[in-house]
Amino acid sequence: MHDYNEIHRPRFHFTARENWINDPNGLVYNDGVWHLFFQHNPESTVWGNMTWGHAVSNDLLHWRQLEHALYPDELGTMYSGSAVVDHEGTAGFGKGALLAFYTAAGGHVTPKQPFTQCLAYSTDNGMSWQKYVGNPVVEWFEDANRDPKVIWHENSQHWIMALYLTANQYCLLRSADAKSWTRFQDLTLPGVTECPDFFPLQDESGRERWIFWGAKGRYQVGSFDGQEFVPETGTLVCEHGLNGYAAQTWSDAPDNRRIQISWMMNGLYPEMPFNQQMSIPVELGLSGSGNDVTLKRWPVSELDTLHKKSSSPVTKSVTRDQPLIVDTEEKLIDVAFTVTRQAASVLRVIVRGQPLVFNWAVSELQFRNHSIPLDDAPSLSVRLLVDRTSIEIFLNGGLITASFCFLPGAYVHPLLLYSDDGEQKVDNLEVHELFEIWKKWT
Repeated sequence: MHDYNEIHRPRFHFTARENWINDPNGLVYNDGVWHLFFQHNPESTVWGNMTWGHAVSNDLLHWRQLEHALYPDELGTMYSGSAVVDHEGTAGFGKGALLAFYTAAGGHVTPKQPFTQCLAYSTDNGMSWQKYVGNPVVEWFEDANRDPKVIWHENSQHWIMALYLTANQYCLLRSADAKSWTRFQDLTLPGVTECPDFFPLQDESGRERWIFWGAKGRYQVGSFDGQEFVPETGTLVCEHGLNGYAAQTWSDAPDNRRIQISWMMNGLYPEMPFNQQMSIPVELGLSGSGNDVTLKRWPVSELDTLHKKSSSPVTKSVTRDQPLIVDTEEKLIDVAFTVTRQAASVLRVIVRGQPLVFNWAVSELQFRNHSIPLDDAPSLSVRLLVDRTSIEIFLNGGLITASFCFLPGAYVHPLLLYSDDGEQKVDNLEVHELFEIWKKWT
């Protein structure tokens, strides 16, 4: 048994005990338990042999990994999908049964066998799963169609499935019993592939809006009446980093919360018994209304329970010769501050030896040879979540977000800030050192 104490093991992000993981799957909340299923190779630290791993939590932070839920079968390996609570028992497995929808990736077992969409169910709150004997419930359409996301649409009293087809093409299907499905609309999400998500949120005017989301963190906002999704915006960008991918939201979350988690793809974990990690769960909301509406993402409030030591707010003008050296040796930190554009053209935030650069001259945030455009607003609020192998960035209350994996460089101080030329004022910098989730859980 691994002790979760390896040098590159993330300390407050989910990782499997061992071996490869990628997309989060089957996110559902039921009876006080958050279920996280995930693409998992039980046999190796590299991708392959896709199986649904399973972990549970009571607080979205401390995860306990259980036995695998879905193993490959004669229809194929277990690709990505979703899960819901069947409150009314529409599928015939009883009221409150959990339903999981997944892609059977037949082409990776028998090359002539197509990708199909299948159903499994649980009557013991996800502790054990049975595959529906009538699988597949959706036959092959084209290419490697996959990643079914299923929701219950209350107004039409139907299940709705969003399904990836090919290139940037998706479709919507409906069903009254979660078994017999009818395709009723085809959609295009320019520049996006895979892993659809489809969910409602209220905008600032109180109007219900629908978000159609794809794997690369791009989405459209529109309306949906059970018959047609009508886009009301162009394709917008929510994930600006290099490593956030395949984000999905939990179904049946309490208090109408819309909670999302991502695979932080392509991280490096040299010689570790595990490979890859998930993001911190974030809560979604909408900023604005009408055509001027965008998603915002913010770390779940439960993260505050990991704060073990917090600094008093510090305000300081920094230069190259007079940096702000944060008084901490901790590698796990939750950092917040505000900056206002001044004479300095660049503010550098050095995180465990890696430079995070606010380049005011070109209105960009730069990290790991990747640039994120910034608007011309004079002030910018910043929040950084730093784990052993990742940094997640939230700007202006979550209107701009970015996920990055990294390995630390050499450093003397885990966090320091300075400007290249002239002064840069840093306002109300607060640092919260964080508990490790594995120590608290185990």
